[in-house]
Amino acid sequence: MLQQNVSRPADSIGLGRTPVPPPSLRTAPAARWDRFVFWLTAPASLDAAPPLSRLPAARDDFRETLLDLQGHEVNALSERIGQARTLRELWHLRAEVYRVVALHHSQSEAERRVAQLSRHFPTRGARSRFAPL
Repeated sequence: MLQQNVSRPADSIGLGRTPVPPPSLRTAPAARWDRFVFWLTAPASLDAAPPLSRLPAARDDFRETLLDLQGHEVNALSERIGQARTLRELWHLRAEVYRVVALHHSQSEAERRVAQLSRHFPTRGARSRFAPL
């Protein structure tokens, strides 16, 4: 029996998942006028640029995700996690963490672990169909 290729609307893909965008590279300025201009022009809310003081805790959680795994790949990833200088760099390592955990355990375990790591990053609500891109 032939399967029909049914296209789904973009907003139904990944239903139930909260998008986790990368942290912003921008930080809020100190002066009032500059903060106002920042607020007007910022691509994301201020919580999208978390303070660097959260980096060590995020690094620890990323490494903890790999504790029960062994191998050259795991060691190399752990080293890359330790060398990450920003939360944004860690955000980009989530895919590699997912891949390594899925290879050693399962896809569902990888999803669970990456979901735990996502708490270190800002979340964005689902887009309305009426909102401009």
